[in-house]
Amino acid sequence: MQRPKFTDPEILRSSLAAVILRMKSLRLGDVEDFPFIEPPLGRAIADGYQLLHELGAVDESRELTALGRQLAKLPLDPRVGRMILAGRDHQCLSEMLIIASALSVQDPRDRPADAQGAADNAHKKFADEKSEFQSYLKIWKWFEEAIEHKKSNRQLQEQCREQFLSQLRLREWRDVHAQLYTLVREQGWRVNDSAATYEQLHLALLTGLLGNIGYKGDEEPHYLGARGIRFHLWPGSSLSKKAGRWVVAGELVDTSRLFARTIANIQPDWLEKVGGHLLKKSYGEPRWEKKSGQVSAYERATLYGLVVYSQRRIDYGKINPDEAREIFIRSALVEGDFETRAPFFAHNQKLIREIENLEHKSRRLDVLVDEELIAAFYDKEVPEGICNAVDFEIWYRQASKQSSRLLYLSRDDLMRHEAAGITTELFPKQMRQAGVEMLLSYHFEPGAVRDGVTLTVPLYALNQVSTGRCEWLVPGMLKEKIHLLLKSLPQKLRRHCVPLPDYAAGFCDRIHEAKKFGMGSLIDALIADIRAQTSIMVKMADFKIETLPAHHFMNFKVIDEHGRQLDMGRNLAALQAELGTQAREQFQKIAEQSVMPLTDEAMVDEVKTSKISAAPVTSMPSAQQNLTTWSFGELPELLEIQRGKQTMIGFPALLDRGTHCDLEVFDDPNEAASLHRSGLRRLFAIQLKEQLKYLEKNVPGLQQMGMQFMVLGSQEELRDQIIQAGLSRACLQAPLPVNAAEFNARRDEGKARLNLLVNEIARLVGQILGEYQSLPKKLQAIKAHAAAQADMQSQLQALVHKRFVADTEHAQLAHFPRYLKAVQVRLDKLRTDPARDVRLMAEWQQAAAPWQRTQKGGARGDPKMQEYRWLLEELRVSLFAQELRTPMPVSAKRLQKVWESMQR
Repeated sequence: MQRPKFTDPEILRSSLAAVILRMKSLRLGDVEDFPFIEPPLGRAIADGYQLLHELGAVDESRELTALGRQLAKLPLDPRVGRMILAGRDHQCLSEMLIIASALSVQDPRDRPADAQGAADNAHKKFADEKSEFQSYLKIWKWFEEAIEHKKSNRQLQEQCREQFLSQLRLREWRDVHAQLYTLVREQGWRVNDSAATYEQLHLALLTGLLGNIGYKGDEEPHYLGARGIRFHLWPGSSLSKKAGRWVVAGELVDTSRLFARTIANIQPDWLEKVGGHLLKKSYGEPRWEKKSGQVSAYERATLYGLVVYSQRRIDYGKINPDEAREIFIRSALVEGDFETRAPFFAHNQKLIREIENLEHKSRRLDVLVDEELIAAFYDKEVPEGICNAVDFEIWYRQASKQSSRLLYLSRDDLMRHEAAGITTELFPKQMRQAGVEMLLSYHFEPGAVRDGVTLTVPLYALNQVSTGRCEWLVPGMLKEKIHLLLKSLPQKLRRHCVPLPDYAAGFCDRIHEAKKFGMGSLIDALIADIRAQTSIMVKMADFKIETLPAHHFMNFKVIDEHGRQLDMGRNLAALQAELGTQAREQFQKIAEQSVMPLTDEAMVDEVKTSKISAAPVTSMPSAQQNLTTWSFGELPELLEIQRGKQTMIGFPALLDRGTHCDLEVFDDPNEAASLHRSGLRRLFAIQLKEQLKYLEKNVPGLQQMGMQFMVLGSQEELRDQIIQAGLSRACLQAPLPVNAAEFNARRDEGKARLNLLVNEIARLVGQILGEYQSLPKKLQAIKAHAAAQADMQSQLQALVHKRFVADTEHAQLAHFPRYLKAVQVRLDKLRTDPARDVRLMAEWQQAAAPWQRTQKGGARGDPKMQEYRWLLEELRVSLFAQELRTPMPVSAKRLQKVWESMQR
């Protein structure tokens, strides 16, 4: 009584591709606007268009192509029609008619349950070592010969039975073939006389089966198919163990698993020939190549998420001529990486080298104009479209006939004139420490080891260098450092010092008037000045010194008596700990020196303002707020932020605001990366909200897991974590998208496999909770072993907590069942040998102690610390449950070496 009175209309039960194709050919308008009594679902319409685009029948704007008009004339399923058209073009129409008709009917081969072995043996004569499609050709040939030589229908039927072939299906196959053959003759197409090659036939088959391709990795038991699906080869296939890395299937059948049937081995380059209109191409590492004289890049192409080829070197000028021209100008002309006999080039390079030498001698790093200005000069003179050496030489040869000084730079073009006012008083060449005159050198190269000011310290004087004095750097760098220190204060304290640049300048004036420069700690002096000027009490902990860029810390180069460098770094305490003993021995060899008062000698020199880390940007343009999709262009890895004469580096990141995301800029790359990942996940969640709503109601085994999770949190919290983890795996694999196209592609790819990933994670979480469920009660039963009990309780709390699914990478989460089993094994062994447990726990604690100290100090965000934390977990397995084995050799001594290497 619950059955509907009427079956669904055909249009709701079949693919709409044929309907859409016919409607477009008859100019009946769009299928979306057609007044159906029961209109098809939007998803069905989208699937129809997707299939037609795959077949090349419609273009990106859903308009009928020339191929589509040919396809519309054939009263066939679009896939079959497409293969027949390709068979005509690839001179394999005869074979294609046989295979196409075979794919349109039920497989003629019988495999009865009580005679499967006999059937398989009988069918071996039809098997092909590379393609099951060609098996149809062999069956067809056999049946045609059997009909030709038959003596009676009964004998023919008996022959078919002996070969485990259905005569009824074979005749149906012949009938369909006859209809297709008649249709082909009506179109006036010629059937090939000579046999088609393997490549011709399978190129034609691929045109209709691009959605059924698959790729198998070296270690994977399954094939990765189009749009992220995974399938296995049908076990009864003759190619199940030798199909090859790339296959195409006649159909995908979802039974106990998703199986591919009627498979054939294919070559990946065929996909490019057949599915070129479907390839998603991306280009990476565009660079100027001096030898070839062009801008090259690596091309990578994917078909439905499968990598068809990568690292293909191409001429980037044909892909993006504007960017290629910019790279050509910067790398070839500005940086001088160019082979040319043009006289302007040698003249300009010689002039730049002369000015650079002047910079190094005078220590004035702003004499030579910025490369941007030189690039702008060439950009103005070189015409659009010139992006390689050949085109440039042809153009220049003609243009220089009209202007002999074309592209010549002058000294005025290359030199700045606003670098006056730098004195030796602000940038001295020496610093007196412990009565020793130590050389100061200046270097401007943001990110380099020597960036900033370097103090050359003789080994014998190393232990006499004052940390407090070196905090002050040199007078010319003090104002900027004070400005950034004030900027690092909390807003409630910082507001008493605004405007910050003026306060920093005033502090410098007051220090120099009082002749207190270099005396004591810089932070202490700044705290005292703030208290004197504003009556506000500021503590040392209020300053975020770690936010200052590296060039605001003194760099130390330690040399021996012969002037050879022994070590260099910005951590004076570490250098003194490492070389202090040698320094002390060296000092004893030197005659006693008198201690002189500190002085500051000056020299004519300057250090340009360097790139610094930016504080979080709290005010963004309106276009960067309330984001629900990628609508803000390409997201760079970092941003240069100009503030007056300062150049700061900021790290953009998407922030998760719950219902939307905001784009902000941060100073810390690690923090920005973490926040950006969460924000990007939220953006994907907003885009996939309908699918997430479905998953919220269909997480497998959720009720049972919810009961096991009850002591930690609610079922809804667990469900959300599982979905969140699945979304991360589906959409947040490295590299993360940096533009709208990549975001949309990743969203589409992730959407196709999100359900499978969530199910996989749910199964893993169920296994973890199953292992965890009984452990807390078992720990309560070993109160006699208080130390071991406390240690295991701490381990369980660190592993399985309220947010353990969301806060743990999936690769690491997969090890949790083994970690929990190791706890169970340890409990069992504890009862029989408590002394052993005490000994092993002490060994583990020795390796864990330094890491635990860093966690108390707030180093939790360091990736290296996280990696070490999991090594400690593996050490537990190795010590307490060795039979469970670890993925890598691990011991307390190995971890000690790892820790020592991390501290270098």
